[in-house]
Amino acid sequence: MIDPAFVVGALEVERTDRGGLLPHRIPAAARAQSDDQQLHMVEAQPAGVRLAFRTAARHLELDVLPTKRRYVGAPPRPDGVFDVLVDGQLTHQLTAPDGNVLTVDMMSGARTVEPGGSSSLVVDLAPGEKTVEIWLPHDEQTELLALRADAPLTPAASERPRWVHHGSSISQGSNAAHPTGTWPVVAARLTGLDLVNLGLGGSALLDPFIARTIRDTPAERISLELGINLVNADLMRRRALGPAVHGWLDTIRDRHPDTPVRLITPLFCGIHERTPGPGAPDLAAMAEGRVAFVATGDPQEVARGALTLEVVREVLGEVVEQRRDPHLSCVDGLGLYGAEDAKRLPLPDNLHPDAATHRLIGERFAALGDW
Repeated sequence: MIDPAFVVGALEVERTDRGGLLPHRIPAAARAQSDDQQLHMVEAQPAGVRLAFRTAARHLELDVLPTKRRYVGAPPRPDGVFDVLVDGQLTHQLTAPDGNVLTVDMMSGARTVEPGGSSSLVVDLAPGEKTVEIWLPHDEQTELLALRADAPLTPAASERPRWVHHGSSISQGSNAAHPTGTWPVVAARLTGLDLVNLGLGGSALLDPFIARTIRDTPAERISLELGINLVNADLMRRRALGPAVHGWLDTIRDRHPDTPVRLITPLFCGIHERTPGPGAPDLAAMAEGRVAFVATGDPQEVARGALTLEVVREVLGEVVEQRRDPHLSCVDGLGLYGAEDAKRLPLPDNLHPDAATHRLIGERFAALGDW
């Protein structure tokens, strides 16, 4: 059995019927307040979660049971990647070819699961005492079944400041190539922060239980990337957005009165800059075997309160100005990825950045300095 003390970056670790560990990024009490299948799927995808330990071992074996995703009408997705870091340096990248298969029909929402087998990952290491981190796939649910080594393992305690970050699939890492290539991990490694990534694909929707989760999580830094999911879900109107964000910040401040908070406005996304949601799969692209997204809302609805990314940026800026909180700052998402960047590094599916763009966003966020 794996010692849960080795698991870093998860807010809860569930012991499964097989005796394995399933990391969760949202606690059970919060998960119980929503029956949304998308939220339950993505919170169990271990973005930012890693096994971390000190050891003199030369040989490691990790048994895992992934849950792969397949989308009806879309090309197969690549297997999730496990990044192995030794004393902070990336030394191995591994995949688990077997596992359960979750099939999703994006048009109907139907989901089916086909059970599969586990995989064993083998890591050979250089001699000597070292810190080993095994970063789990950022977008593939992974049950940890067993960890074997030819020398003792002890938990690797971190003395770095803890950074709790919440956001959309962009923050979770959609279209990044590997777990330490997502923009929050890039930024955390550059700035020496200990990341807890609460990026939730399709689910950064100002749910009160997420604000309470952030409130209840120890942190020296907090950041919130908000907007794109509110627009592409067509979840609320302008009248509701400002008070909802104020309420979120009030909740977080209940237990983090002086913690620095960065509110990140939406990054550039051409389909939703001036066109409201809901977003939808691009049927023409799917007919060609590609995954892409379109905005289906009516721009004339903006005058009646519909949200676009331009509207969200304006409202978030107003909230920060109104609060006059010396520990709250606003980060312009267009400074992390803007219209000019999109000409050189377009979003492959019109919604999510590619691997190079994740690196760019992470470097730019890190360049903002400490906060």
